[in-house]
Amino acid sequence: MICEVEKKNIEEFNTTNILPQTPFWGRVKKDQGFVPQGFELTISKDLLISGSSSLEKKGEDLLILIKYIDKNTCFAYVPYGPKLEPAFENQGVFLEQLSETIKPQLPVNCIFIRFDLTWKNQWAVEEEYFDDGGNWLGPPSNQTQEYRVNFNTARWNLYKSVEDNLPKNTFFLDLSLEEKELLNNMRYNTRYNVRKSNKKGIRVKEYGLDQIGDWYKLYLETAVRHHMPIQNQDYFSTILKNQDNSNKGVSIKMLMADIDGEFLSSMFLVLSKKRGTYLYGASTSSPNNLMASYALQWESIKIAKSQGCTEYDMFGSAPNLNQSHPLHGVHIYKKGFGGNLYHRMGCWDYPFNQKLYESYRFQELKNLKN
Repeated sequence: MICEVEKKNIEEFNTTNILPQTPFWGRVKKDQGFVPQGFELTISKDLLISGSSSLEKKGEDLLILIKYIDKNTCFAYVPYGPKLEPAFENQGVFLEQLSETIKPQLPVNCIFIRFDLTWKNQWAVEEEYFDDGGNWLGPPSNQTQEYRVNFNTARWNLYKSVEDNLPKNTFFLDLSLEEKELLNNMRYNTRYNVRKSNKKGIRVKEYGLDQIGDWYKLYLETAVRHHMPIQNQDYFSTILKNQDNSNKGVSIKMLMADIDGEFLSSMFLVLSKKRGTYLYGASTSSPNNLMASYALQWESIKIAKSQGCTEYDMFGSAPNLNQSHPLHGVHIYKKGFGGNLYHRMGCWDYPFNQKLYESYRFQELKNLKN
């Protein structure tokens, strides 16, 4: 088994569908206080596929974000990486070898590395974790997950994180389908609302930084309405400013829907290689905002398709139809567009300093309860 890492300038990364593993994401997070570091991985095929006798090497770029807890300690965060996905039984061994191999390249005061895995959740393919209606019940306890993932590892040192950072559940739409097929795949109410929005005269247009204030007004209204943590306006300006100028990089489109000049709904559509991502959304409390949100989403899907994307990531939903879940309403809205629900493995930690890691983990648990 071979796992090698070399430092690499993040601006030299190859293009990828996975937005949080792009130079753009590194630039945005740098403005938000992280220290981005780039690496190139070389992985032997036998570390990815069980029973493989081939030593064929596979390479990929890896973005790591260093976050300082205080002046003496930090941790490494890997957003939606690594991209190479091993067989289920090899995931723990792969993460262990990668963690130990990359450790010397990280700051000496790095107490753990956190992988925010976009890999398919191992328990989302087992019938016993679904109810009779086909709803996924979620993974088992952290202890059970850790037992399976650590199996065959040398150190038994992987821990399920206290909570997940990036969305763990999402809907993917297949944009290789024709527009007519995409419409037919929608739920009746969604398709009806899309068509009704056109009849009402709702317009969707792309805007630039000069309209960021209008975006932010809608965002603030949405954040207050849903009791969300509030970001400042510069947070969103940074997203627009850090997009790539070349066609090979990440493109950002701030889309806003209005009727008679009144902005009702808005969103950030992000295009990266062959994937469009619905990154942020906001809307007014106006009675017409619902129709505007459907018009906006449908226009975003069409734009992503016209730009050559083959898939569309709704970027976050509830794991199932449980009405008590805080994202239940979001789930129903996004499900209506006809995509396939995908469950990721989420965040996993590999401590380098067990004592300091446990102290940090305790503080995370305390903050979560508060």
